[in-house]
Amino acid sequence: MNTNVKRGISFILGLFILSLGISFTILSRLGAGAWDALNVGLSNLVGFTVGTWVIIIGIILIFINAVLLKKKPEYISIVTVIIIGYFIDFWLLIAFPNFYPATFLWQLIVLLMGVILMGIGISTYLQAKFAIIPIDRLMMALQFRLKVSLMVGKTIAEVSALIFAFIFGGPIGIGTVIVTFSIGPMIQVFFPHLEKIVYGFEQD
Repeated sequence: MNTNVKRGISFILGLFILSLGISFTILSRLGAGAWDALNVGLSNLVGFTVGTWVIIIGIILIFINAVLLKKKPEYISIVTVIIIGYFIDFWLLIAFPNFYPATFLWQLIVLLMGVILMGIGISTYLQAKFAIIPIDRLMMALQFRLKVSLMVGKTIAEVSALIFAFIFGGPIGIGTVIVTFSIGPMIQVFFPHLEKIVYGFEQD
């Protein structure tokens, strides 16, 4: 299989998994991750779907990242945010429109499944090295600017988003805390393993 095809598969599959993970954290109703709580809050306050706000916030971050990295805006990343925005709306509005976990245990299970899928999804699509989601580019921009690890960069970005989610009345709860401080470590765990898999593929 052609290397570009393999990377394309990693890109789409990663975004598909990531969007499912994000949707699960929202559907758990224990509090969404910081960025997603911000998107849900804006959706409830202003209107438009959660996926639409993913796209809008993503475009804003493209310019913020350009400033942090002192580079031209990565306009190609708009493709990524549009794809994941539509994927999220698919899961929330079409696949699971009436999904309501009945008990706290079930809510917690759905939340943890979401966190794991987000970690796997981010680590998978990053292997394609193409049109990184602005939120994750922010993680890398902070890593570059502050000379910290991916885990620390991601955590700083998540905490910053949490502040804005609170301001806009997003669904913040115990789930938000879990997602905020778990995604960084999840990426740190999954990324190197998936990198080895992709690297192995490319040696075929």
